[in-house]
Amino acid sequence: MTLAASWYVRRAIANPRAFLVTVVTRLCLDYLKSARVQREQYIGPWLPEPLVTHAGQAATPEDAVANADSVSFAFLVMLEELGPVERAVFLLREVFDYDYADIAEVVMKSEAACRQVFHRARQHIAERQHRHTASYEQRRDLTMRFLMAANEGDMAGLLEILSADVVAYSDGGGKAAAATNPIYGADRVARFVLGIARKDPPASIELADINSAPGVILRRRSGRIDTVMLLEVGEGQVGRVYSVRNPDKLARVG
Repeated sequence: MTLAASWYVRRAIANPRAFLVTVVTRLCLDYLKSARVQREQYIGPWLPEPLVTHAGQAATPEDAVANADSVSFAFLVMLEELGPVERAVFLLREVFDYDYADIAEVVMKSEAACRQVFHRARQHIAERQHRHTASYEQRRDLTMRFLMAANEGDMAGLLEILSADVVAYSDGGGKAAAATNPIYGADRVARFVLGIARKDPPASIELADINSAPGVILRRRSGRIDTVMLLEVGEGQVGRVYSVRNPDKLARVG
C-alpha cells in the first residue's frame, strides 16, 4: 500500500477502535467456525488448555477480581458450549459493554437478533453457574480432601465431597488414555477416580493455581506432566472434575 493510500484509509476510518474490534471479531468468527468442525472430530471431551497463574498460593485480591470470570476454567468451558456468533455477542456485550447497535454492525445481524442471542447465551451460562461461589480456601480444602481420599482408596471420603450429580471430564484428545465420554454421578466418578489412582498412580503430585483456582499437577518419574486436574466447587461439594491429559495442551504448563 502506498503512503497516499495508507493516509486515505486512516482518514476513512472514523473510529479506529471500532474498526479493529470489527476486523478481529470477524476473523475470530471465521476461526471458530473452522475450529468447531475440528471439535466435532475430536476424540472424547474437549477441554480448554490450562493456564498456571500462580504456584499454589492464594491470588491477591486484585488478581482474584481481574481473573475471576475472564480465565476461570468453568467459564471457558461454558464459552465453548456457545456457538461462534453467540460467543461473540456475549463477550462484546458482557465483557466489553458494547451497545447492541455496535454489536449488530460487528456480527452483521439486526439489533433485535443480537438481543435474543445475548439473552439466550446469558441464560445458558446462568444455568451452568452455581448459586454459591466457593472461596479460594474452600476450593483448596476440597481439593486436598479429594486427593487424600483418592490416595487412600477412601470411597466414603470421596462420596462425602462429591455432589450427587457430579460430572467428570477427561480430555486425552486421542493421544493419552482418557474416558471417551463424561462420567456422571457420584458413585461412578468415585469408582473411576479410585481405579485410576490404584492402577496408574503418578510419581508426584503438585498443588498449583490453574486458571486462578486451586488445581493439581500430576507428573511421571521423568518429570513429564501427565495430567492437570481442576475441581469445580459449589454449595460445599465438587460438581465437576476436569482432567486435561492431551500432551498438546500440557506443553506450556510448568
